[in-house]
Amino acid sequence: MPNMSPKKNEMPCQSPLERTKNFDEVALGYTEEQAIDEAKRCLHCKHRPCTAGCPVGVKIPDFLAKVAEGKFEEAYEIITQTNALPAVCGRVCPQETQCEGKCVRGIKGEPVGIGRLERFVADFHNAHKVLSKESSAQNDVENEEKAIKNGKKVAVVGSGPSGLTCAGALAKKGYDVTVFEALHTAGGVLAYGIPEFRLPKKILKTEVDGLKEMGVKMMTDTVIGKTLTLAEICDEYEAVFIGTGAGLPLFMKIKGENLCGVYSSNEFLTRINLMKAYENGAKTPLYIPKKVVVVGGGNVAMDSARSARRLGAEVTIVYRRTENELPARKEEVENAKEEGVKFFMLASPVEAIGDENGWVKAVKCEKMNLGEADASGRAKPVPSGEFVTIEADCFIVAIGTTPNPLIRNTSEKLDFNAKGCIVVDENNLTSIEGVYAGGDAVTGAATVISAMGAGKTAAEAIDAYLRNR
Repeated sequence: MPNMSPKKNEMPCQSPLERTKNFDEVALGYTEEQAIDEAKRCLHCKHRPCTAGCPVGVKIPDFLAKVAEGKFEEAYEIITQTNALPAVCGRVCPQETQCEGKCVRGIKGEPVGIGRLERFVADFHNAHKVLSKESSAQNDVENEEKAIKNGKKVAVVGSGPSGLTCAGALAKKGYDVTVFEALHTAGGVLAYGIPEFRLPKKILKTEVDGLKEMGVKMMTDTVIGKTLTLAEICDEYEAVFIGTGAGLPLFMKIKGENLCGVYSSNEFLTRINLMKAYENGAKTPLYIPKKVVVVGGGNVAMDSARSARRLGAEVTIVYRRTENELPARKEEVENAKEEGVKFFMLASPVEAIGDENGWVKAVKCEKMNLGEADASGRAKPVPSGEFVTIEADCFIVAIGTTPNPLIRNTSEKLDFNAKGCIVVDENNLTSIEGVYAGGDAVTGAATVISAMGAGKTAAEAIDAYLRNR
C-alpha cells in the first residue's frame, strides 16, 4: 500500500544545543523502517518529473521502488548507474529545487524525501561493503567486476565533483584515468569547502576510495600550471578533462579588508574543514573569534556562520536583500537560526573598522531598500544613506568565487570568457582538441550536482572522441 501521508518522515538530528558544541554531522539518517515508509510515498508517475529534474538523470522511481521493498543494494546499483557520488549528493544537493522540486507529492504536501533516501541507500551500501570486505570471496567478485582496460589514458585535472564524476564514468568504460589534485587531499570543494557537520570527510573518503578500487589513480600535491603544464599533460594523455572549480575568492573591495581577522570564506572554511584547525594541537592556526560578521546569503555563508558558532562565537549574517531572496538552501537557513546565528537583512558592509593593532573591531554597514528587479530577477538593493556599526573581531567575506587564473596562465590555446571561465561547446569540448572542461571552471560557482552533470557529459564525449580515433 502506498503511504499517502502529506509529510516526509522526519530526519533524526542532533539537537541545536548539542550540535553547536561539536562538528559531528547534524542529520543522523533514516532507519531502515523510516526509509521504507518514505519510499512508499512515491506515486511512480508515468512521466517521471523527478528524474527530469536530476542533472545526472538518476532513475529515481526505480530506486525508490527497491527501497520500498527493502532491497537496498539493488537500489544502490540503480543510483550508481548514473551517479558516482550518492552519499555526497544525498547530503549536499539542493533537492528542493531539482528532483524534489518536480515531485507531484509536493503539490498538496511535502515531496518525497529523495535526497534523504539516496543518502540512506549509499550509507547502507558503504556500511555493508566494509563488513563484506572481510570475505575474500567477495573481494574476488569485486575484482572480476572491474572494467576491462582498453589501453587508453585520460587525465582529469581537479578532484572536485565534476572531476570525480568524469573519472568514475571513464574508469567504468575501461580507461586508465589519473586525477591531478593541487591539494594534499582529494575531493576539491567537497573536502575544503563543506563542513564536517554537513558532509563528514570519512563519507567523502569512502566515495574516493571507491573510485580508486575501480582503478582511478589520484595524484595529489600536483598544481597544473606550476608542477606540470597543460601542454605536458596533453603530450602524455590521449584526452584531458579540466574540472578545477572556482576557488578564487571574491572580496567587496571596501576599506579595511586587509585587516587582521578578515577572512575569505575559502580560507576560513579550508582551515576548518581540511586542516582541522579547531582541534587542539592542530598544525594550522585559526584565530578563535568572539563576535563574527559574515557577509553573504548563500550556502557558503551559512557554512561559515555555522562553523563560527561551533567555535563559540556570536555570529551575525549580513545580507543586502530580505530572507525571501536568500540563495542558500532553506534547510541550511533554518539550521543556522536554530543554532543561534543572527540575521541582519537589508544591509551591506561598507567598511571594516580596525583597532590600533591592525585587527578588525567592527563592521560598518549601510542599510538597503529593495528597488526594481535586476538581471538575476531579484529586487535590486538600493543604498539608503543610513548606517549602522556591528561590533566584531572577525569578518568573513562569503560573496562568491571565480575560477583560479592559474590554469589560464598555462596555455595560450585555451579560450576563456570575460569572467575567466573556460569556454566549451555543448559536449564540454574546449578550444583544444581532446581537452574538455566542466563544472565551476566553466560556469562559475554553481551546485555540486550541476558540476557532476558536466563531468558525466564530458565523459561521454571523451569516450566518443577516443573510440573514433
